[in-house]
Amino acid sequence: MVETQKIEPANRKGNRRPAAATIGLDKISLQEKEKTPTGFEELDRVLGGGLVAGGVVLLAGEPGIGKSTLLLQMAACYSQRRQSVKNPRQVVFYVCGEESPSQIKLRANRLGFLGQNLMLLPETDVDAVIQSLEKEKPALVIVDSIQTMTTTCLAGSAGSVGQVRECAGRLISWAKGSQTPLFLVGHVTKEGAIAGPKILEHAVDTVIYFEGEPYGQIRLLRDTKNRFGPTGEVGILKMEEKGLAPVKEAAAAFLTPNGVYASGAARTMVLEGSRPLVLEIQAIVTPSYSPSPRRLAQGISWERLELMAAILQKHLRLPLYKEDVILNVAGGIRVEEPGIDLACCLALWSSYKNKVISPQTIAFGEVGLLGEVRPGREEERRIKEAKRLGYQEILSSGNIHSLTEAIGFLNQNGR
Repeated sequence: MVETQKIEPANRKGNRRPAAATIGLDKISLQEKEKTPTGFEELDRVLGGGLVAGGVVLLAGEPGIGKSTLLLQMAACYSQRRQSVKNPRQVVFYVCGEESPSQIKLRANRLGFLGQNLMLLPETDVDAVIQSLEKEKPALVIVDSIQTMTTTCLAGSAGSVGQVRECAGRLISWAKGSQTPLFLVGHVTKEGAIAGPKILEHAVDTVIYFEGEPYGQIRLLRDTKNRFGPTGEVGILKMEEKGLAPVKEAAAAFLTPNGVYASGAARTMVLEGSRPLVLEIQAIVTPSYSPSPRRLAQGISWERLELMAAILQKHLRLPLYKEDVILNVAGGIRVEEPGIDLACCLALWSSYKNKVISPQTIAFGEVGLLGEVRPGREEERRIKEAKRLGYQEILSSGNIHSLTEAIGFLNQNGR
């Protein structure tokens, strides 16, 4: 199966290309690209303020997570905003390769969007799509999804490495040349990575992951690459009957809503971009009836759970080698930073000892192999935010130097 085009070399004798021109770094003038807000607040936050002319955004997420709903709401907000400023280029093009126009119309009716200035293009041939775009000159283009696009120049099927690479390249080249913002929807593999060649992520300007539990309400927008703004920013949305809505009190969005608090729970704070979030770590430690006790982790890596179990066995003499240990970050969020280590250790200790940690206590910091508590990233900012939220006891490297000290504090103040 051939998936590459044969091109005659241009450097044969008698047909040499001219030497490439160089430019001095000190001769380059800086002009910050103007950003146009989409009107969808949480998406604008992740984009760093809005869309850039000619900018290409890759949006990826699990099937059924709400990618099409998000983009349809964004298209509605964007077209209405363009209409309010009386811009002649108001039309948004939605290339629907996965869904039929009638399916999109049903979703638009549910969202209360009448479809003004939104044109649907049910086409999977990338060359036909580009011809339509050159003719209509839209203000924004959404391609759902890049894995459905094909070109007759290649023999591979839709979704193959060659087809994805070539179709994305042509669409990106058109977006840059016409200075039109472009959204590409990408599939993900069962491991959670974007399907297709890695060059797809290198070629675009912004990569955004849409995350969350399919059966839960909370959704996260997280950018891992942004050429026009900071990376690591997070947008928090809630899936409701009429679409996605921003979460007003983001700091407490992942806490237990009904106030039920028991042993095995500890609160911590993480920094996602510029936004502090209070999370609840939940743990169960129970006697195992298996020769190989279970270690289950959700929201953190399995290896990190094993590491914390070993630290607790060594420094607190907890016989976890004969216990089933289960740890969960409530709310469906996944945390990579080590700043939640202290809260995870305290939640495991709380469950094993059946002692309740006060909901007015919050803990953050990295726990080392020697049992010491190390400062997390921007610890002073976390302390300031925790005080603003009303937490009475803050456990961090500023007042707790070891895991043993933290347990001593809880023994004095626990229930």
